[in-house]
Amino acid sequence: MRVSLFVLAAVGVLAASPGYAQSGADVLKAKGCLNCHDMDKKKVGPAYKDVAAKYKGKQGAEAELVAKIKEGKGHPKVAASDAELKAAVRHVLTTK
Repeated sequence: MRVSLFVLAAVGVLAASPGYAQSGADVLKAKGCLNCHDMDKKKVGPAYKDVAAKYKGKQGAEAELVAKIKEGKGHPKVAASDAELKAAVRHVLTTK
């Protein structure tokens, strides 16, 4: 019984650690991004498909968007790790 409790506790710590990989869609939900954005229609912020179209083929688009979100340049700051922000931005940039 102790071993299984230890394993469950270890898995819980790993899942809660900042390095835990989440999908971009999960990050968008967890960080409240969908309160202001939608995949295909404008809300407070632009639709993700419009963001993807604007940055399509642009070199450095991912880094530029991560910096804007992280530093609050033209977008409210989001309390998230770099890995979470990158996952979210990658997901947005693949929106069609």
